[in-house]
Amino acid sequence: MYKIIFVLVFAIASSLGIQAQEFQGMAVYESKTSTSDFKTRMQGNKDMNPDMQKMIEERMKKMFEKTFILNFDKSASIYKEEEKLETPGSGQGNGMRMMSSMMGGGGTFYKNVKDKSYTVDKDFMGKEFLVKDSLPNLKWKMEAETRVIGGYNCFKATAIRPASKTDFRNFRPKKEDATVVKSADVTKKTSFMDDLDMPKEITITAWYTPEIPVNQGPENYWGLPGLILEVNDGKTVILCSKVVLNPKEKAVIKPSTNGKVISQKEFDETVIKKMEEFREMNQGRGGNGGMRMRIGG
Repeated sequence: MYKIIFVLVFAIASSLGIQAQEFQGMAVYESKTSTSDFKTRMQGNKDMNPDMQKMIEERMKKMFEKTFILNFDKSASIYKEEEKLETPGSGQGNGMRMMSSMMGGGGTFYKNVKDKSYTVDKDFMGKEFLVKDSLPNLKWKMEAETRVIGGYNCFKATAIRPASKTDFRNFRPKKEDATVVKSADVTKKTSFMDDLDMPKEITITAWYTPEIPVNQGPENYWGLPGLILEVNDGKTVILCSKVVLNPKEKAVIKPSTNGKVISQKEFDETVIKKMEEFREMNQGRGGNGGMRMRIGG
């Protein structure tokens, strides 16, 4: 009798263990980055005609407003931009393509919170890279505020992190210094990409729900006792619009394998070097539309 009970209990425990291992969820996130600073800069540029402004604003909207899908289980996740068909005539120049590749997309972002690592495949300037590194150690501060997102009770948490030097969303238009006397060889500003600044660090506000007890979130955000449903860094808001727990179709949650393996630091150095080459090349052509930026100022 005891053997039968033991076997039944073991079978039930094993079944629950399997279900826990098979648990999966899917979340849809809408990412929007404020472009008000750039629009103000363009509107004040007398050398840019209305048609050019409209074209740039449309391309900026495509770069700064994206939809992502997060598939997750108890220990890992994959975060990828939703695939969309390109409309005819939507081709971009080299500068726009380079900036688009630095807007938080870049293939499949794999996070493993168990071993605290991530892998993301990046296509930059026609070359494939496989960035492998440790997840950022975000020192979250738990706040008392609560709110409801999509029917889930959420709690607030904040953290301060270094600004990524290769994420265009962190760039800010540089404020003009009226005390600086402009020399005759200073080039005209004809592009919204001229004179960009980047902060050294940014403050992150996250909202997580313990009702979905996984240590996951969008992009490389993690480390809270519940799924992160919203992230706000002041300029970019990533908001969850849909959650499906235990979907019928299970996703394959594995890291990408294509591309040259490289660390995040090495990738950042490669990107910054190419950006400098791009800037110098444009300046060599007369300076029109050049890109000048200060990193870490």
